[in-house]
Amino acid sequence: MNTEILGIIAMFAITLVMGIFLGKYIADVYGYKKTFLDAIFQPVENFIYKISGINPNRQMTWKQNMFAMLTINLVWFIIGFVILSTQFWLPLNPDGNPNMSPDLAFNTAISFLVNCNLQHYSGETGVSYLNQLYLMFLQFVTAATGMAAMAVLFKAFKEKTTTELGNFYDFFTKSVIRILIPISIIVAFILSANGTPMTFEGKDHIITLEGQKVDVSRGPAAAFIAIKHLGTNGGGFFGANSAHPLENPNYLTNITEMVTQMAIPFALVFALGFYLKKRKLSWTIFTVMTIGFLALTVPTIINETNGNPLITEMGADRHLGAMEGKEIRFGSAASGYWSIATTVISTGSVNAMHDSMMPLSGMNQLLAMMINCFYGGCGVGILNYFIFIILAVFMSGLMVGRTPEFMGKKIEAKEMKIAMIVALFHPFLILVGTALTAYFPEFGAKTLNNPGFHGFSETLYEFTSSSANNGSGFEGLGDNTPWWNISTGIVLLFSRFIPIIGPIAIAGCLAQKKFIPESSGTLKTDTATFGFMTLAVILLIAALSFFPALTLGPIAEQLQYFSK
Repeated sequence: MNTEILGIIAMFAITLVMGIFLGKYIADVYGYKKTFLDAIFQPVENFIYKISGINPNRQMTWKQNMFAMLTINLVWFIIGFVILSTQFWLPLNPDGNPNMSPDLAFNTAISFLVNCNLQHYSGETGVSYLNQLYLMFLQFVTAATGMAAMAVLFKAFKEKTTTELGNFYDFFTKSVIRILIPISIIVAFILSANGTPMTFEGKDHIITLEGQKVDVSRGPAAAFIAIKHLGTNGGGFFGANSAHPLENPNYLTNITEMVTQMAIPFALVFALGFYLKKRKLSWTIFTVMTIGFLALTVPTIINETNGNPLITEMGADRHLGAMEGKEIRFGSAASGYWSIATTVISTGSVNAMHDSMMPLSGMNQLLAMMINCFYGGCGVGILNYFIFIILAVFMSGLMVGRTPEFMGKKIEAKEMKIAMIVALFHPFLILVGTALTAYFPEFGAKTLNNPGFHGFSETLYEFTSSSANNGSGFEGLGDNTPWWNISTGIVLLFSRFIPIIGPIAIAGCLAQKKFIPESSGTLKTDTATFGFMTLAVILLIAALSFFPALTLGPIAEQLQYFSK
């Protein structure tokens, strides 16, 4: 067990070191500074701009940037819906996988479009290789969409007063070409070298040691899995996701995938400090995020390594921890760590079944997605945290009698209204969706594998995962129904674009305002005191919004079975 804990510490330390250096590189890319890879990537970017007619030097307002983001996402959705609905007749389908139903195609296209990858299908039988490649394409562009939006936010605070907030298409292209593709190639090579398939051949027909014939699905998995983690997407090439032995063959690939999925969320926090020359602010933000992350991770690891007392009462040995739904090659500690990391950063990939974990571990996974700003996904983690900064600045200013300011700009009624709408819309989507499903038994109860408190947790988890753009699930849920496909699809759309448009709208409004130089009366936002204030605001909103729902699910289940 000590070895497993050391492995977890090593994974976090490697990610942190990698995040700092990658953050400096990302800041240089968005800041148009020279990098050592310019000679390779600049010609590629110029070629793309030439054939697409994009003028990367054209500056856009925040509204123009958001319009560009929405229109290009609409095009990607239409293409995805069409090819998912017609995949049986299209090429690269050696296993003859059937067309998706309209509601499933709607859900899948939206899910991969919004960086969630909620999967109401199994990868082996649900999609063809052509669609796996298109979904892999979406994993690149959706990650780049969030990063480009974040770059617009950076730009808004770099200049003292401006309406010119960069070019979405330029930030987007740089994110794909200079950041996502190079790292994905390295990760895919590591996975392929360790046994992850990378082929366009169909199922492999093998004979097991027992002499039975088994068809083993293959495909271009290594490339897909690399970007699924790097881009905090999380959709599995195979149905079991990273618990599948071909997606995640050994402990080395487990470390690789774990570090990969946390690398960019870490890096973007430090990129903010390098880009704005406010490294103390980035360390304050990172510290708050890390405190929140550890507060969820440590109890989860303890819960899973202690094992299930009900299993012990049956005479089973639990020295390995609660191993139901987990892989022996990873262990209970590393699986618990993964479960919080993947929900905190909105990746949603799993190397163990969350539905099988202890009730309070499930609660921590839910809280990670409900809070949705401890590291977060590619770009959107910073955007979500920015909303809480605005709320904390305003509340702190009122408490100490100072005019609320952030980065030399006054926070006024308009910015507060937008921030509150964004902050409250997340719990609104989760709680309303859960309530409607619980009220109508044909939508909810008949699709649940578990009755009672755990069944409620399954419903709550599905809408929480959708609203947090996470994609993981309590897989006892029978979610491939018109209700689940359509309802979560709608939640996915709103929960993706409102938390992007809202912060960018606030940043655009602040960028136009007169810059106020820092004085002795300025509220400093890079101190431990303000970091604590921000954390308190985050926890207060999460506690008030979600505690009643959590008491009906994982907390009630814990008290029912484990309170003896």
